[in-house]
Amino acid sequence: MGARSAWRSGRLAAHRPASSAGQRDLLRAVDVMQGWDSVATLVDGRWIDRRPRRPEVADLLIMETRVMPWLAPQLPLKVPVPRVVDIEPLVVRHEAVPGRPVTELTAVHGRQLGAFLQALHGADVAGAVEHGLRGAEAALQERRAFLGRFREVVVPMVTERAEAEALLDAVEALPADTVVHADLGPEHLLAVGGELTGVIDFSDAHVGDRAIDLSWLLYGTPPPFAEALAEAYAVTGEERGRALLWHRLGPWHEVLYGLDTDDPSTVASGLEGVRDRLTS
Repeated sequence: MGARSAWRSGRLAAHRPASSAGQRDLLRAVDVMQGWDSVATLVDGRWIDRRPRRPEVADLLIMETRVMPWLAPQLPLKVPVPRVVDIEPLVVRHEAVPGRPVTELTAVHGRQLGAFLQALHGADVAGAVEHGLRGAEAALQERRAFLGRFREVVVPMVTERAEAEALLDAVEALPADTVVHADLGPEHLLAVGGELTGVIDFSDAHVGDRAIDLSWLLYGTPPPFAEALAEAYAVTGEERGRALLWHRLGPWHEVLYGLDTDDPSTVASGLEGVRDRLTS
């Protein structure tokens, strides 16, 4: 959950409908993303079909089909509004959000995303939960679970154990009182020309700490973007501090992913990031 987009690979490429019948045939069913949680396929140059990569992801996709029709009209950028098209195996479909993953973040993007997050974080929590969003209790239970795994697996792999334990204790105490996206990164921000057009992949959305959505945006992006976003959102000093905690937690996910996929280079890269952020 969250904090993993800064390193996670996978890009959702945007496509326009082809101009010739032959090109349309080529685009009729094209895999456009091999993500951590799901596989996305472009269908007929217009629709995105998503399939869970693991059984537990199915519930997250179903959650999106319930909450996004309620949430989307409240947001100033386009977002996916999926519906179920097949149950077994599960397939959810939404109209492709226009744009391509952003490659160079600017102050204009920062102002747009600041306004987007104000709207998202201002959404009614009770209404979101009523429409299927994971509530605070479930989100905190999941948070405790992955923090427990970090304590068990990652802490013994670093020498800065006191700092590592202190970080995990601080994250465990963070609030859960806001509707959050929880997985914002460059692959989930779409743009056309110089402006953002949409935000995708809400499968990690839940009632959590708003600072999780600010972590990469404030600490992993160019200063003009980060400053514009902070001004548009009116980020407080206390929110900056919480966002830094989530930012420091990001590489921990990389370590676990490397271990789970038997990828020593990813584990090594993640551990380097863990140490660097603990001591910075």
